Amino acid sequence: MDFRSAELTKYAANCMLATKISFMNEMANLAEIFGADIEKIRQGIGSDSRIGKSYIYPGCGYGGSCFPKDVRGLIFKSKASGYEPKLLHAVEEVNIMQKNKLFKLIQLHFGNNLNKKIFALWGLSFKPNTNDIREASSRILMESLWNCGAKVQAFDPKAMQEIALAYRNNNNLKLMKNKESTLDHADALIICTEWKNFYFPDFKIIKSKLKNPVIFDGRNLYNPKYLKNHGFLYYGIGRGESCLRLKIKN
Repeated sequence: MDFRSAELTKYAANCMLATKISFMNEMANLAEIFGADIEKIRQGIGSDSRIGKSYIYPGCGYGGSCFPKDVRGLIFKSKASGYEPKLLHAVEEVNIMQKNKLFKLIQLHFGNNLNKKIFALWGLSFKPNTNDIREASSRILMESLWNCGAKVQAFDPKAMQEIALAYRNNNNLKLMKNKESTLDHADALIICTEWKNFYFPDFKIIKSKLKNPVIFDGRNLYNPKYLKNHGFLYYGIGRGESCLRLKIKN
């Protein structure tokens, strides 16, 4: 392979994966409007061998260094060469919107006045099994909550030190020793990163500790029907209360 083709191959691979993520997030937003369940849709289209199951998981946006940098980089180089990459623009636009998704759902439930609210946050890194917080969705969410007067009690298996350095002297952030301690006196639980440690929590402990049995799940880890049957209000991405509230609203 020649050098130019090799360079573009690297950009094309990451932009394709970012496109799949943004596409699924767009479908999740439509599922909320139409009252569908994006997880069932994901399983349906993923069973088609032409599509496959990789990178079709909806969520609260992609982050890290590679995807955002390469999408923006290819947009910049394209425009500098006189070509307008409309699809890549849409991929980035959807991702920016999706990083504000959890905050919008929180406002939908609690209203715009979040002053003195306390939120338990599970997951700070942009993806599991890393301490990388570059362009992580958790950071966009926390900063939005703080701007509305809320406080955050957070836990992440690996990224605590990085977050502590990024937000040192921030009195609205409290880093906790484990996921259970984040729940103390919290008004709701939010999940931003799909760590395996978060997949099978003790929901009895969660319900007993939270002021309100409300979960905002940015990675669709849990079963909406199970949580509803156990007295929770569950906002997922393209499922659960997210669909019910937005369907009624529309």
